Amino acid sequence: MAEVIVKIINKSANELPSYATAEAAGMDLRASLEAAIILQPMERTLVPTGLFIELPTGYEAQIRPRSGLAIKQGLTLLNTPGTIDADYRGEIKLIMINLSNEPQTIQPGDRVAQMVVAPFVQASLQPVEILSDTVRGEGGFGHTGKS
Repeated sequence: MAEVIVKIINKSANELPSYATAEAAGMDLRASLEAAIILQPMERTLVPTGLFIELPTGYEAQIRPRSGLAIKQGLTLLNTPGTIDADYRGEIKLIMINLSNEPQTIQPGDRVAQMVVAPFVQASLQPVEILSDTVRGEGGFGHTGKS
């Protein structure tokens, strides 16, 4: 398992994100709020984390929902996974939505998302007239599950 150094400024009252277990891929991010937020069904809001990071060149941070929050409260993230580019220096903010049928409360310090730091490559696009054939071809959107 490789380790990479990510510089971080924490302007929240919360502790720094950390890995919950030795093999965890994601670090929990906490809501940096002065007061609780109540999200009505299908309502979305931008939740600040108070965190600012500097990623090394060649890395991104992926922001993902927490599965427990999604199943227990119906709270999840839009634009998932969100991507933080290595040259972004603004605050990490989370686009949260309540997909449940009842109001849900987000308290200051609640663990509301997870962040995965990963390497990436940039592609060079090569215009062509024809793509190579494959067994799958143009099949998509669940075609492999049909008899």
